[in-house]
Amino acid sequence: MQYVTGNTIKELRERKRMTQKELAEKLCVSDKTVSKWETGRGLPDISLLMDLAGALGISVPELLTGDCITNQNRASNMKKTAFYVCPVCGNIIHSMGEGAFSCCGISLPVLEAESPDEKHNISIENIDGMYSVSVKHEMTKNHYISFLALVSFDRIEMVKLYPEQNAECRFSKTRHGTLYACCNQHGLFKINI
Repeated sequence: MQYVTGNTIKELRERKRMTQKELAEKLCVSDKTVSKWETGRGLPDISLLMDLAGALGISVPELLTGDCITNQNRASNMKKTAFYVCPVCGNIIHSMGEGAFSCCGISLPVLEAESPDEKHNISIENIDGMYSVSVKHEMTKNHYISFLALVSFDRIEMVKLYPEQNAECRFSKTRHGTLYACCNQHGLFKINI
């Protein structure tokens, strides 16, 4: 696991336009201690990480990796939907814009959606006023479609899928939206409907 570096602390402190003394006061340590961290002559104790991250206005995973993410989607527009999937437990996180998320001790990257290829072809039919969605894809324990999701302008519908069942479901028919299918090996695919 990566630990916070002095360069990261210094860069984040300077972005907040904070002096070493001001940061030290927030953490109840001396400004010499902060100086030692920033010059690589010491490291903050693990018990200070949450307070340090809070004082710098970021999450602990962002502090540890040095990758700061600012969600530019201030209006929570559903068109900016982002998905994150934990490779360890399969947990699925949906957000309305980029964020910093971790699960099982891992910082999760945002899944980049691509257009479906021939192995991940998404079929949609209008049946009884609903979208009937299917993906012709193997559904084994090692290779399967993890979830299907329909995102419209004001809501998301998601269906979690499991190995050995069919990769199909039905969604409420909405005006317009984006349909997502997530393969556990090849990532996220999307089409507009």
